[in-house]
Amino acid sequence: MVVLQEEESPKERKWIMLFDGASNALGHEIGAILISPEKQYIPIITSLCFEYTSNVAKYEVCTLGLQEVVESKVKKFEVYGDSALVINQLNGEWET
Repeated sequence: MVVLQEEESPKERKWIMLFDGASNALGHEIGAILISPEKQYIPIITSLCFEYTSNVAKYEVCTLGLQEVVESKVKKFEVYGDSALVINQLNGEWET
């Protein structure tokens, strides 16, 4: 699913952020990848040392990726993830 997809002119260059997180008996791992317009890949990976649900893992990694986007001063980007809950909440379409 995608967050905030806009039409763009050919000259506009945007970044892409992909994210995923998992929580199971083997551990709690989260990761995101930022892809620059020049196709440079910047991985953001971490293990978390506390227990939580898989949905919380998705929120944590999305937040981690968005923090990197802000710190990198990226102005235009798209976010892709496999969690309908997280994506629709980011778009302001769902509430919990």
